[in-house]
Parts: sequence; C-alpha cells; structure tokens
Amino acid sequence: MTELHDLLIRCATIVTVDQGHRVLDDGWIAVSGTRIAGIGTGQPPPAKAVIDRPGLIALPGLIDAHSHAGHGLVRAAGDGDGELWFRICEEIYSGAATPAFWRAEAQLALLERLMAGVTTAVSLLGGGPDVLRTDTPEAGDAHCAATRASGLRTIMAVGPGRLPFPRHFGPDRRPVRFEDQMAVSAELIARHDDVFDKRTGVALILPVYAPDHMETHGDDIRAMSRAMREMQDRTGVLFTQDGHRTDTIALAAKLGLLSPRAALSHSVDLSPADFAALSDTGASIVHNPSAIMSILGRCPVPELIEAGVTVCLGSDAGAPDRGFDMFRHMAQAMQYHRRHFRDPTVLPEGKVLEMCTVDAARALGLESEIGSLEVGKRADIVLIDGRAAHLWPPVMPLNRITHFASAGDVNSVIVNGKVLMKDRVPAEMSVEDVLAEAEHEASRVFAECGREDSRREMASIRGQVRRRAGGYAPSGSTPE
Repeated sequence: MTELHDLLIRCATIVTVDQGHRVLDDGWIAVSGTRIAGIGTGQPPPAKAVIDRPGLIALPGLIDAHSHAGHGLVRAAGDGDGELWFRICEEIYSGAATPAFWRAEAQLALLERLMAGVTTAVSLLGGGPDVLRTDTPEAGDAHCAATRASGLRTIMAVGPGRLPFPRHFGPDRRPVRFEDQMAVSAELIARHDDVFDKRTGVALILPVYAPDHMETHGDDIRAMSRAMREMQDRTGVLFTQDGHRTDTIALAAKLGLLSPRAALSHSVDLSPADFAALSDTGASIVHNPSAIMSILGRCPVPELIEAGVTVCLGSDAGAPDRGFDMFRHMAQAMQYHRRHFRDPTVLPEGKVLEMCTVDAARALGLESEIGSLEVGKRADIVLIDGRAAHLWPPVMPLNRITHFASAGDVNSVIVNGKVLMKDRVPAEMSVEDVLAEAEHEASRVFAECGREDSRREMASIRGQVRRRAGGYAPSGSTPE
C-alpha cells in the first residue's frame, strides 16, 4: 500500500544544497511528520495536502547565524550617530526594557524572519555595548516564549556583560555580579535548550577581549574564561562571541574558549595567529557583510574558506541600518569580496547560498538535521515565487536566488513539516497584533529614557551629501 504523506510540494525548481549540489527541475518534495520523506521528479506520491503553484523554487530554510535581540525596537535611533545609538541601546537594554519589551521585540523579529524565509537564527539577548540581559531569567523567558509561539527556531545567546563588575540593571540600577549573570545563564540553559522540540536553543557568550585588556584585567579575564569553558563543557551548548578582530581570536584560543562548538562573529582584519588558532581549534566564523564592522575592517572570507575554516552568514540584527533579509546579505557578501579582489568570480553563487544554509548548520552543530533538502532531515523548506519580472526568465536558479531575489519573494515557509506561511500569509502570527505591541513597547522605552527626539531624522540629505563628498554643493547653494 502506498504511503500517504502529510504534505506534497510541487516545484518548478528544487535547490537541495546537498553534497551532490543537486538542482531538480519540475520536482516534488514529500513531507511526513516533521521530516522530508522523499524528493524526486516525475509522478509524485499521494499526500493529504498539496502546495502546487507555477514557478515555485524550493530552498532549505535559511539560517541567520548572528543577530541581536532588542535591536528591532531601536531601529534608526540617533539618525546615523553610532555612538548615540550605542548609548540608547545601553540605556534601554539595561534599564527600561521589561519582559514585555523583549517579548514584543522577539515577535517583531520573528515575523520579519518568517516573511524572509529565515527558519533558524542565533540571537544575542541584547548587545550594543555588551549589555546581556541576564540579571534575571525573565527577559530570556519572554524571548523564548515568543519563539515557541511563532513556530520558528532561535538559539538565544546569554552570558555576562563586559568588565568591570558589577553591572547595573533595572530602573533602580541594581548591581549584578559576574557570578550572578553566569547563574542566570545556567538557569536559562536548563529551561530552554531544546532547539528542535521546544525550538529554543541556548548558547553561551563572553565579550571579546584584546591583548591590551590582559595588561590591566588579565587575572579576571582568565578566571571568567575558565568559568565560561567549564559551563560550556558541562552543558554542551554552543559558544559564540561578537566582534573579533586582529589577534583577538588567537587570544580566545589561549584562554581556552575555542573548540569546534565555537562560532565567532565579524572577525575582521585577522592576523596569521588568528588563522592558526582557527585551524587548531576547529572554530567557525560568522561573516556579517552588511554590518558597520565590515565597513571598518574586512573579514577575509575567501581566504578562510581556502584555509578549511567553516564560514557562514549572519545579519547582525535588524538595526541600526540592516534587517533579516538573508538574500540581501548573500548579494552583499559577493559584491564585498569581489570588489576587494577585483574579480567577479570570487565567492560563487552556490557557495554563498551554502553559507546561510548547510555551512551555517555545520557551524551551529545542527548539520545532521537542517541546512539542506535531503530525505530524513527536518522539513525546513522555503518556497520562492519565481514568476516575477526580476526573477525571469527561469534559468540559472543559483544566480536568480543570490543576485536578484529578496525577502519579498518568499511565498511560503515550512518548519518541522508545519506550514507557517502560505502565499505570504502567516499562519501562527497576527501581523497587526505584532506591529501594535512592538510600537507600544518602543514608544514606552524611548519615553522612559527621555530619548523621543532620537527617533527623528535630524540631518538634511543635502548636508550629509556635502559632508561625505568633501564640499559638494548643489547648484545655487553656498558651501559652508
């Protein structure tokens, strides 16, 4: 008797991202329960439900390997003034942000991810100037509750803030020690680290320290690093860090922090010692091509890949000047490194797609379950509507996906075999409710901090152009 599958998806093109790099035309994907039961061409098997519309392109669920919780509600604050934006983040994240804030921001981020085809993401519980909201478990609980309600997956990164301690949190600026934040992190791991069944994984994070920090805080940094590695070894969770640059990866290796279960973000202007540390430890790199740090320095992605290092992609969050559209970040990565080498063949389309699918899954230790469309893996499937002017004619699917597609082309999303969005209509989330709650919480925290003016555009376009262009002024105006 022929098995009756739960779902059948008929596609114009299936980009599997499997080891054989198969691209199937006029194919089908069968889903039973949470997993892919079959992939093929020709006569499809029977199923209880069918998704079948002309021009669909199937991809594995996209993976965003580095982002920040909180940032979605502080978008564009400070009108391009980076230092002001960091101060606002610190004031809100450490003080005004209640559990309702973290829930509302998570819901907004999850909605944006869903509509962009991002099915799994790593999200730091805060950020900015190394503010991790681990004074109590409440912020992390709220973030994870939003993830579970959405049907997507989030690996929430938690840990201590930056030296010196104590850090101060809440309206009363209550002092919190390193040991307190580590204890809360352990509690959050115990509650929420179940990335496939609960859809909420937990990772550990420690601020990045540079060699000059060791001269003044060496004993404290070594003690913190030992405590962090002991907790990671005890719990088995992923370890991540945000903001590596010259010689800091080599230092992290000396501090005993790195292993194949480590994913290090940004990683610009790396030294030979950093390359050696990555080779010795098996740690992975998360490249964030649209981030400000990639303007200030360069992550040597092609060189790292040639050296055998796993490199994946991250959005770096929904602020201050970017979002969760991984199609944008794929295109940005190609242009970024091709311009550097002045070679349009650098970082080919298929590789950059792997960087936010199977390579990202490998960096997170999830490659046996997600990252490619293969029988037996989780049914995380993104369907792109290929019948659009900017994606036509229907040839060269890798080129179309990585150069021309965007988040707005995502038609349907399936996670763990469940249809979470069909024809761009979310099944588990109310768009209006999410937007209303997000706006309420954003307005509340900015008012509480006295930062309402920072949400307005203050500089004129003309003023910015003249400043950036070294004195250019439109006709009829007078240079200052």
